[in-house]
Amino acid sequence: MTILVTGATGNAGGAVVQSLAEQGIPARALIRSATTLPSGVEPVLGDLNKPDTFADALTGVSAIFLLSGYDRLEELLANAVDAGVGKVVVLSSSSLDGELTNAVAAYHHATEEAVRATTLEWTFLRPNSFMSNTLRWLDQLHAGDEVRVQFPDVAVSTIHPRDIADVAVQALQGSSDGKVLRLTGPVALTPVEQVAILGEAIGRPLTAYPMTRSETHDALHASMPAPYAEAIESFFADRTIDETSVNNTVTSLTGQPARTLQTWVQQNAALFT
Repeated sequence: MTILVTGATGNAGGAVVQSLAEQGIPARALIRSATTLPSGVEPVLGDLNKPDTFADALTGVSAIFLLSGYDRLEELLANAVDAGVGKVVVLSSSSLDGELTNAVAAYHHATEEAVRATTLEWTFLRPNSFMSNTLRWLDQLHAGDEVRVQFPDVAVSTIHPRDIADVAVQALQGSSDGKVLRLTGPVALTPVEQVAILGEAIGRPLTAYPMTRSETHDALHASMPAPYAEAIESFFADRTIDETSVNNTVTSLTGQPARTLQTWVQQNAALFT
């Protein structure tokens, strides 16, 4: 068994690489440039948007951890089938619980449908927002102890990327074939509560400024294309998806309780200094 991990330097893909390495499962990591990888993980230089750049690296691969929304996906999947790959685990999104035509859900849905159309076995992971999204506050923390938070009253059961990874590794080994797995963290917390947990972990007296919907609207549209800003507003302001509910999928599949936000910020406190 050899696993190819795409997005191997990202939050989720990097966690998958780490989980595979710790379990001694042979892995190849798709990267765009040289980087340090765990022992036993083979680097594959290539671009996920250009499947021809790593087609040869599919030989001997049993399963692929795949990110959504990249170009020439059908070509990649055809290459995988030709190379004898048997399984794809897709990092999809909770956005598919809502309207499929919004900008975020649309590309995840397109990826899932493309995979369904192949002969490959598949598992789709639809996690809640990542705990690592707290890193979006870094610039504000560099400027002071006040953190402006969007959707301040919306509690989200954010998930530790390593929990996503541990579920993914189980799926890559053949469990959960043909299943869509919704993944949540252990407890729903508002952004205000998240800031308090972060402040305690890094030893700073952080305060949260609750942004109004108008302020949030302006900030989102200033930071990303309008269709994506509108999608995020729809998710959290209009509540078109539910990231508040907690389920036990992580525990039932890994045998371990889902990691807490306290754990994530303690593990990553150095990133905030």
